[in-house]
Amino acid sequence: MKKLLLLLWSAILILSVGCAVETRRQQPLIGITCAYKLDLEEYSVASGALRYTYIDAVLESGGVPVLLPPNQSEEALKRYVKTLDGLMLTGGDDIPPSAYGEKPHPTTNLMAEQRYNFESRLVRLWLESNKPILGICLGMQMVNVVSGGTLIQDIPSQVAADVGHKGTDENLIVNHSVKIEPDSRLARLLNDDEITVNSVHHQSVKDVGGNLTVAARSADGVIEALELTNGRFGLFVQWHPERMDKIHSKAIFGSFIKACKK
Repeated sequence: MKKLLLLLWSAILILSVGCAVETRRQQPLIGITCAYKLDLEEYSVASGALRYTYIDAVLESGGVPVLLPPNQSEEALKRYVKTLDGLMLTGGDDIPPSAYGEKPHPTTNLMAEQRYNFESRLVRLWLESNKPILGICLGMQMVNVVSGGTLIQDIPSQVAADVGHKGTDENLIVNHSVKIEPDSRLARLLNDDEITVNSVHHQSVKDVGGNLTVAARSADGVIEALELTNGRFGLFVQWHPERMDKIHSKAIFGSFIKACKK
């Protein structure tokens, strides 16, 4: 009898562990970077900020969002890389030009030092892990700079073209077409070689960093998407797929979450 009970208990334990592993496989943990905001009117209290559109996009594609507020803990960084299944880098203010050997342009709006220090270290460690990564807007620029690339600090004054990449204060988001490289991962998952995207940025990739390749450009030559060259899932887009139609958003985030399940 004792032997039978022991066998039954072992079977239940194995099934429980199997279900837990299967649930983890089906719902990967996705780290999402946050902005660093300082409320000067409230005794200089800092907070981590993130638009819910990012969170919703991950949830709708089958991932479990885990917010990553900027912090300086080396132990936390290592734990993130070890525990999380995927990393999503979000939009925000401009990277310090000193990070790629330049002085600030008059239009440069520097991101908080706390966020840059945290995110640049996180990206460097994450790229070494070969786990899936998705970069959006600033996220694409961050990966490029960490990988040794540079940026165009101000598209309107440094790129001679008619394409609008950012609107006015009343309507920041504009739309323009993007040509996709036919042999890219992006072309395969969108099943198209030209799309219309939203746009709300004044900076972009100039010199492409190591282990990265161009996946899309706008008509003025501005780089609109990058991909990793090592075969791992690494997609970086200058637009905001989380604010586009469901089909486009699902294609981007769905493929990312699928890669994270593996």
